[in-house]
Amino acid sequence: MSSKRYTEEFKVAAVGQVTERGHSVADVSKRLGVTTHSLYAWIKKYGPASAEHQSKTADELEIRRLKKELKRVTEERDILKKAAVYFANQPE
Repeated sequence: MSSKRYTEEFKVAAVGQVTERGHSVADVSKRLGVTTHSLYAWIKKYGPASAEHQSKTADELEIRRLKKELKRVTEERDILKKAAVYFANQPE
């Protein structure tokens, strides 16, 4: 029994070869040196139908959206700061 640990990115990439590219589980497991049992478990956990994968994807989309909004709001704040300094220095 092997105690080798694989990263989550490796597992997702392996699942992608089966689900997205259409390779067989046996072929992918042979090329990557993992058991078919492990690969089927990864497909169940990280495949397109898994609830965990769907929620993670939704979370990643929300994070991306929030980062984009934060960047926009930060830029607006910086512009307003510069405008406030400019108008504060204007003689009346």
